[in-house]
Amino acid sequence: MSPAAFTVHLPLRICRPVGTLTRMRLTVQTFLTLDGVMQAPGGPDEDPSDGFSHGGWQAPFVDPAVGEFVVDLNSHASAFLFGRRTFDIFRAHWPDQTDPGDAIATAINSLPKHVVSESLGEAEVSWRNQHPNTAHLVTGDVVSVVRSLKDEPGDELQVWGSGRLLRTLMNHGLVDRFRLMTFPVMLGTGRRLFNDDLEPATMRVIDLTVTDLGVILGTYEPAGPVRHGQM
Repeated sequence: MSPAAFTVHLPLRICRPVGTLTRMRLTVQTFLTLDGVMQAPGGPDEDPSDGFSHGGWQAPFVDPAVGEFVVDLNSHASAFLFGRRTFDIFRAHWPDQTDPGDAIATAINSLPKHVVSESLGEAEVSWRNQHPNTAHLVTGDVVSVVRSLKDEPGDELQVWGSGRLLRTLMNHGLVDRFRLMTFPVMLGTGRRLFNDDLEPATMRVIDLTVTDLGVILGTYEPAGPVRHGQM
């Protein structure tokens, strides 16, 4: 998520594990270009790795409909799952957003955050300010850990960004839903969500909306292997 992209004040509605909720679904939400690039939507310094020079490509599209979409989907979060780079981007920004009327900040700051990293130590995985003990390190067999997290009661285990981690999750069939916010821009370079090494799959469209600024808000679920035929 572009850290400063949205500060939307709507009625706060955070889904937390209560009562007899079912096991969590793992959902992926990400900003994309038309050619599938997900790298550094929020600013030039967000992620310039591999010589990427188009950081901040999302900035010209300040779209209230996208902000409302993000607030709504965040209201379903029971926990978050991040790769290290996305975790570092998030914790540099969100702990300082303390307005209780900011639904996005409240969800990100207060809910559990599971961080997949081979380079961080347990003591280095922490969250600043009011919720210091909400971040937890994931190491070892990531697939098994994520399956265990999904078995916990709650609404959604949400993934933002975290492209390298996502490839592992997708190739092991762990993603239950994709929410893709596709912007009308092409870059030709940068890290993409869907790469050549992914398992082929069919997607079922759950919901599809185009905003006034041309952003496609699409919600999809895996629907089995690719089917072939002849036209």
